[in-house]
Amino acid sequence: MASKKADKGSLKLVPILDLNEASVLHGQLTNMRGEDVRIDASEVERVGVQCVQVILAAAKTWETDKKNFVFEKVSEAFEKTMQLIGIDIEHLLAKEIRQ
Repeated sequence: MASKKADKGSLKLVPILDLNEASVLHGQLTNMRGEDVRIDASEVERVGVQCVQVILAAAKTWETDKKNFVFEKVSEAFEKTMQLIGIDIEHLLAKEIRQ
């Protein structure tokens, strides 16, 4: 399972976000459409490009819907993977964790 819904609008990502998890993550985010979303990626150890695509598509959708899509916590592995593949998520980070 790609994520766990802790409470309404909150999504905790699992440690391994690989190809097998991309469709599960897509389903979780689809079910949350229309509400503000807070994502906890603090336990992510590995993230594949397919899950990154799902996350970026969701971020764009939330922007179009004028809803918040924010990462409250990110692991070092998650942050470094995004940097390595050239994705800037600074604008998606909660103010408290921006550098």
